[in-house]
Amino acid sequence: MRSIRAAAIGAVTLSLAIAATACGGGSSTAGNGSNDSPRTLTYWASNQGASINVDKKVLQPELDKFKKQTGITVKLEVVPWSELLNRILTATTSGQGPDVLNIGNTWSASLQASGALLPWDAENFRAIGGKDRFVESALGSTGTQSKDPAAVPLYSMAYALYYNKKIFADAGIAKPPATWDELIADAEKIKQHGAAALGAEGSNLSENIHHAFVFAKQHGADFFTADGKPDFTSDGVVAAVKQYVDLMAKDKAIPQGNAEYAQNQSLSDFAKGKTAMLLWQTASATFKSLGMKDDEWGVAPAPTPSGTPGTGTSVNSMVAGINMAVFKNTDNHDGALKFVKFMTSDAEQKILNKAYGSIPPVKAAQSDPAFNTQATAVLRSTLAKSAEALPQVPQESQFETAVGTAVKELFADAAAGRAVTTQSVRARLHKAQQQMPAK
Repeated sequence: MRSIRAAAIGAVTLSLAIAATACGGGSSTAGNGSNDSPRTLTYWASNQGASINVDKKVLQPELDKFKKQTGITVKLEVVPWSELLNRILTATTSGQGPDVLNIGNTWSASLQASGALLPWDAENFRAIGGKDRFVESALGSTGTQSKDPAAVPLYSMAYALYYNKKIFADAGIAKPPATWDELIADAEKIKQHGAAALGAEGSNLSENIHHAFVFAKQHGADFFTADGKPDFTSDGVVAAVKQYVDLMAKDKAIPQGNAEYAQNQSLSDFAKGKTAMLLWQTASATFKSLGMKDDEWGVAPAPTPSGTPGTGTSVNSMVAGINMAVFKNTDNHDGALKFVKFMTSDAEQKILNKAYGSIPPVKAAQSDPAFNTQATAVLRSTLAKSAEALPQVPQESQFETAVGTAVKELFADAAAGRAVTTQSVRARLHKAQQQMPAK
């Protein structure tokens, strides 16, 4: 999921565990939709670029191209991440929503549980060219494994370590850190030369969850049991969350002021040369929009305990990305499928993912040289070798809110000089687990 979201989405009170009435497209017809409005589609796109206007400039020419091919007019609305989940939840219960929409891939299972989205069964996948066109890791974030996917992958992303070449050179650091111990050692050198070491968004609940999940994997732990029950207070999870927060509380690698960041301030700090390192998804286009030149930064795999990214305890990213979904009772069912087919075609995947600096989840599109540049090669390798999907459980959105808030509160403790101990971490996570609905 795109990290540009504000933390406000995490404050949403979710009720997705309760079955909602399937709805969408503004149609009053329940069930599997209709073709009552075959000449138009409404589309909610997520804010992928540096601004909503940037997204409109990227998307509108492609929508015009689709209209020329099919005669279908797509009414576009780019929805900020701070509003998107609220808007979707309202649509699932009000019956007033779009035909097609983008969703953060980590929401797939939660929104699937509402019953509002069109299931992507074999027939629907055939209509867009087949399921085997898509990268397996991207399909892993499209809903509960035992069910037909609730969405189709559109943009794929992964975390990487971005670093400022000049700050590294000034501090005498020859190469980016591959392990957390190396990062902490480099942070000391960087701080001695007047820069902050590592940027973070301590008040962004989604960012907190993404990193906590990766650290948990590196500790051999999971936030949910095999049968989908929350397990937030195991020793591995507690140690993982403490290690992440200790980057501020103990190691002083993350500045205390970053505990309040939630609106991409850490990207601005990095682009302005205030911070030497940043763990982020697909950041090259944003750096450019902030005035940073491509030769001023480098990118490397995010650190692991051993320095060798891979599976198991060497996971160094969640499978990030954007999925495309269709409301089940759209009043242009056939047109919606045509639109999804168009947006996930090889040609459009190259155009759109180049524009956003992301990776195509469509296999054939990845062969384009644009996805083997400095900005994308590490992301592509990470997605293929060392990224894992967040838990695809119906409670996932509540999990983001509860645990993301716990980490936010722990960062606030660290910024205020309050001790972050194993006991305090476990207490925060216990509180988060108590807030989770029954499975």
